[in-house]
Amino acid sequence: MIKVAGWLFLVAFLLSGSHEVYSQMDHKTIRRNNRKLMTYRGKKSNFSKEKRYYSLGLSLNALNYYGDLAPNPGRLSTDISFTRPAIGFTIAQRLGPRYSLSAGLMYGTLKGSDFSSADQNDQENGKFRYYRNLSFRNRIKELTVLATIDLFENQSTYLIRAKWTPYVFGGVAVFHHNPQALAPASGLDGQPLAEAGEWVNLNELGTEGQHASLEVTDANYGIKPYNLIQVAIPIGVGVRFKLHEVVDFSAELAFRYLFTDYIDDVSRNYVDLGVLDSELARALSYRGNELTADIPRLPVVARNGVTYNLINGYGAEYPTNIRGKEGNKDIFTVTTLRISYILGKSMHKAKFR
Repeated sequence: MIKVAGWLFLVAFLLSGSHEVYSQMDHKTIRRNNRKLMTYRGKKSNFSKEKRYYSLGLSLNALNYYGDLAPNPGRLSTDISFTRPAIGFTIAQRLGPRYSLSAGLMYGTLKGSDFSSADQNDQENGKFRYYRNLSFRNRIKELTVLATIDLFENQSTYLIRAKWTPYVFGGVAVFHHNPQALAPASGLDGQPLAEAGEWVNLNELGTEGQHASLEVTDANYGIKPYNLIQVAIPIGVGVRFKLHEVVDFSAELAFRYLFTDYIDDVSRNYVDLGVLDSELARALSYRGNELTADIPRLPVVARNGVTYNLINGYGAEYPTNIRGKEGNKDIFTVTTLRISYILGKSMHKAKFR
């Protein structure tokens, strides 16, 4: 009986001790797992599986044009007064600690005017532009695909992303454009134009002879109509701020490098006004007659037999009578302010051991 009691006492003692040890171990495990949860960053190799998330962005943009109708021939010359607004929408996916891929839509307007931007007292650059007196607007509808690289990486989920980070981005854009000009009150023949005061599409008029039969000796011989759907290379920099667990604010500056010189409908030489097939086309190809300044003009007989009084060097077929600078592709910039909403889930459930 004494032996049985002793064995029972020994078993009770061991059970009591093991329960205490188990409780201590269990508390240690809980504390350790809590620390892991607070500092969880996940495995780099599993980033795409565990931490990818989408975000939607709405942006207000400002567009600036750089081309033949800029104040001077410098590549980075623009008239800030012609800054025009645009709106944009983006969807982005986080792919890695620094990398994102996004697609975006944008709609906005580019604008330029010789009369408003050129300094007629600048004998080297401004006077030529003032006498040329061309102007345009172009409504841009753009689709972009961009890759973004953050300066500060985030190995964790979106909940623990950096409070702010600079970034660079680049990609490809496809856009539709259609340069227009405001039709004057009358044509070069002095007769009122039916389209007076209206914005008319310049591409279909062929202001540089795109739809005309030119002679082999003409400066623009072989010219073709330009496409209204074009490709561009967007490159830019930005900075992104974390406003909330699921809200970011971004500011960006991007250049659109174009493969066309006709964003403004200006690129090559003047053509003989007689080869153009309408008074509207002639009036928008050569606009020097709209200037009221006392500028000397010379009578020129065009191929249609009509005599036009033209500013010397403008509006007539001749190798040096340039309308634009061929070979310098146009550029435009996009300045962006964007609010983005993150569509990520709560932190993925992790398995702790």
